[in-house]
Amino acid sequence: MGDILTRAGMSDCKPLATPAAVTQSATPSDHLFDNPTQYRRLVGALQYLTITRSDLSFTVNQLCQFMHSPTDDHWGLLKQVLRYVKGTHDYGLHLLGSAYSDIHAFPDSDWAGCPVDRKSASGYAVFLGSNLISWVSRK
Repeated sequence: MGDILTRAGMSDCKPLATPAAVTQSATPSDHLFDNPTQYRRLVGALQYLTITRSDLSFTVNQLCQFMHSPTDDHWGLLKQVLRYVKGTHDYGLHLLGSAYSDIHAFPDSDWAGCPVDRKSASGYAVFLGSNLISWVSRK
């Protein structure tokens, strides 16, 4: 994580509590960002970080949709995500040694549980010992 912040020149930035502003949408504007290669490298690095940081998945996916022509607004959103990463460097999946290596899976579903659209939600979590190794959540 520190390497990503160093590449962006943000190792001394102020941390944020949320990965992106919920009121600001990531829509394309007219002014293209001057260094699209830097944008692509940083977003690509964040894609790898989502393997252990699922809290970044949605926001990084939004940023990936504009890799072909990032604007100054997208660069601003990327910097917000990097500030969030700085403030939450201890978040993520941590694999710890365990006395046992049993595999346990826990499924759950909620058929037509959403009162607005009557869609179902389902998911599962798989543990190896006490470590979460896989999970899915779908609506």
